[in-house]
Amino acid sequence: MAAEAEAVELGAGGETVVVHLPPPSEEDPLYQDKKRILKTRNLSCVFQVPVSCSAADALKLLDRMNQAARVVHMDELELYFAGDDDIGPFSARNELESQNLLFKIMNKLLLTSNAVAKEVLQILQDEIVVTLRSVGKTDDAQMVVQTQNHDAEDFLLKWGKHHGVKSKLQIAFFQGAGRGMLASESIGVGDVALEIPESLIISEELLCQSEVFLALKDFNNITSETMLLLWSMRERHNLSSKFKAYFETLPANFNTGLSFGIDALATLEGTLLFDEIMQAKQHLRQQYDELFPLLCTNFPEILKNDVCTWDNFLWACELWYSNSMMVVLSSGKLSTCLVPVAGLLNHSVSPHILNYGRVDEATKSLKFPLSRPCDAGEQCFLSYGKHPGSHLITFYGFLPRGDNPYDVIPLDLDISAADEDGTAQSVSTSQLTHMVRGTWLSRSGGFPTYGLPQRLLSHLRAVLGCDFDESTPEADIKENDRVVLGTLLSIFDPMLEELREPDDLDRENTSWDVKLVLDYKDLQRRIIQSIVTSCTSALENFNS
Repeated sequence: MAAEAEAVELGAGGETVVVHLPPPSEEDPLYQDKKRILKTRNLSCVFQVPVSCSAADALKLLDRMNQAARVVHMDELELYFAGDDDIGPFSARNELESQNLLFKIMNKLLLTSNAVAKEVLQILQDEIVVTLRSVGKTDDAQMVVQTQNHDAEDFLLKWGKHHGVKSKLQIAFFQGAGRGMLASESIGVGDVALEIPESLIISEELLCQSEVFLALKDFNNITSETMLLLWSMRERHNLSSKFKAYFETLPANFNTGLSFGIDALATLEGTLLFDEIMQAKQHLRQQYDELFPLLCTNFPEILKNDVCTWDNFLWACELWYSNSMMVVLSSGKLSTCLVPVAGLLNHSVSPHILNYGRVDEATKSLKFPLSRPCDAGEQCFLSYGKHPGSHLITFYGFLPRGDNPYDVIPLDLDISAADEDGTAQSVSTSQLTHMVRGTWLSRSGGFPTYGLPQRLLSHLRAVLGCDFDESTPEADIKENDRVVLGTLLSIFDPMLEELREPDDLDRENTSWDVKLVLDYKDLQRRIIQSIVTSCTSALENFNS
């Protein structure tokens, strides 16, 4: 992650504004990759902006700044899929992080520059806001607000306001997505949409004041994470709980992958998601059996049998999986927490709220600032993290709308020392796992990548003896790539066959979990079909 922006300065005579972007950190495990890309593309992290330049020239400089900022913020996945000639944007998240960095730098410059310099800086900042507005607009337009009873949710907001919650959001119900939050007024970049007092955050520090902690702290090395689950099971039924309003708005069933029934699991069998869910369910069942009835026997006044059932334990696990956030508390400790009200925000691959998670030391509150504008009446989205659809189904119970760049299919391929087109020494070790994703996300559809990851093709060309250079005849290159593309088809054709949907399937009358499984398989089929189509089209072009 990039460091804070360096101090800004005016050039000699005040005729230029010097813009410093934070360079990649040497502590970043991807440092060498990013340094190499910046050098290859002749990108610097220092820019001279003449105060007298035209708007067109200023925007050209901004484009170069954008390219550099995107590289600085690239993650491992983006590095893998970016082609040599790909200047971005690499993902909605990368674009939001890059544009927000530039927005903050321009804000700082506008405070320190003279009137003449402010004119060109304002042009740059206005363009940044335009770009931020364009990110995620498709996702925003897809959500339809539904009329529904809000009594419990309205009570939660009143309870929160009474305890110091500040909000520019209101609760709404959305077709196909359940509850979410709308902007009650237009909110700009950097403005705080929601502010939660630390006293309302359910964390390990709160646990330490509870009866559950005092009773169990010295029992069998039980962890704080397990005690928080037990506290949640118990507090849910505590009519005098401080958090009664919060627990009353939580669903009776979370409908995550951990609650999938037999039919859904049978439909999933043979997929990676099936293995992920079965391992998670087995882990939770083993944990439950280790805890009960032992705890009920030893602490009958604290943990009663009718509360400590498997269904209640699973409910508490799903609550923490689907609603928890990692928060740095005012004590400086990073903790897994439940944050009332904030848990109502829905996830998006292009969120409004991207950077959050540290309690403000001055106000002792957790703030949720916007990374892109949200107009009054729009749904305000939060980022749950960089997760593929399989993870979101297992632990949250949904597939996100829009193209998720983290929906990848890993490939179990042998990695040779001479891999990656001779660049293995400059590639991070963790990046040598090969993968594919939907070719519609690629901006390169023809030779030499055909919409496929360049690093994957370089690897296959190397291990299959199909490398080429500038002196290789075109006919030999085509013949070699026939072998590579044929190899890929031999991998993905059987995978596509396994995902074929039965002809007699009645989607309309299936249960919620089977529908979610079918949506997941549709996504997997779409990804694999795009690979097969790309390979087949390239081979047909060779023969034409």
